[in-house]
Amino acid sequence: MESTESRERTADEDGTEPTPAERTHRRPWRRWAARTALAAVLLLLVPLLAAEAALRINYTGDPAEGTYTRDRDALWLGHAWVDGRKKDADVAALARRLDGTGIRDLYVHSGPLEHDGTLPTSAYPRARWLIDAVHRELPGVRVQAWLGDILAPEHPEALHLERPESRAAILRSTRRVLDAGYDGVHFDLEPLHSGDRNYLMLLDALHAETEARDVPLSVAAHQIDPLPGLHSVRGALTGHPKWWSQEFFGQVARRVDQIAVMSYDTMQPLEGTYGGYVAQQTALALEVTPPSTDLLMGLPFFKENRFGHWAHAETVPAAVRGVRLGLSRTDADRAAFGVALYVDFAATEADWTAYREGWADAP
Repeated sequence: MESTESRERTADEDGTEPTPAERTHRRPWRRWAARTALAAVLLLLVPLLAAEAALRINYTGDPAEGTYTRDRDALWLGHAWVDGRKKDADVAALARRLDGTGIRDLYVHSGPLEHDGTLPTSAYPRARWLIDAVHRELPGVRVQAWLGDILAPEHPEALHLERPESRAAILRSTRRVLDAGYDGVHFDLEPLHSGDRNYLMLLDALHAETEARDVPLSVAAHQIDPLPGLHSVRGALTGHPKWWSQEFFGQVARRVDQIAVMSYDTMQPLEGTYGGYVAQQTALALEVTPPSTDLLMGLPFFKENRFGHWAHAETVPAAVRGVRLGLSRTDADRAAFGVALYVDFAATEADWTAYREGWADAP
């Protein structure tokens, strides 16, 4: 049965039904509304499709000869390596796994930091054992303390870099892990907004400390704007900018010894567009990273299916090929360059094979 509301929408004020002529008169407005909606959809869809097509094209071509490991690669390791779960046999197995690869740095999860920047020594009780075991089984490989935390303002209850006391506490925590014997320190602070001056001040203080000890300061870095200013647009719409400007990336890279791009969780739906995206990120990062800083591009040694990361798209073969293409087109002979593998406890044999065949085992 037709409702009263429906009848009111189709009847004139005197209760009579619209005439055919009146109905015809109303149709142009409906057509206009439909066309406007279609135009809005196309306005959003066409640029997106064009961008995806450009990324797919960016994945074409052949990498340059010699674009393989420069023996500056890294591997993120989970907390089990310093909390007592791993044993001597595990280190021996790791040594066999890494034999013949280009991995020279291990980022070992030794935190997280407390929200005030402090770090209890109870967070890494077996650090000395691991460091000694790695130095014995893997001569020349460095063990870096991987520290991190979630950040304000996106998480108000978390670490506030704008507070001088928090930055001072992070510096003290760094001194303690280096006193414990680590060969360097690797920071992963997220989500870190582009242009954060407090982060740059923290890096200046940290680098002064690590430089005085002759050990590396390393950071995990957000991706660079695929389009200029995209982080500002996304930040305004969602409160989560995601990307850094290329300028800010360069400012960070000049303050550290290693910068590892988290080139995964890219929202790319296809392997070809993901590989093209990695090629673009590699080129953008190379353009602003000084030759004195090791630039590492992250490889996704994990499998997830969610918005932002699709396992069928973000594969190690696609990432490696993308890295080689970006390197080939931008600075094929750069020595201070490598890849960083995330993360050991999620890696499959297929991941290790793809890394070796595509990057580590130069023909």
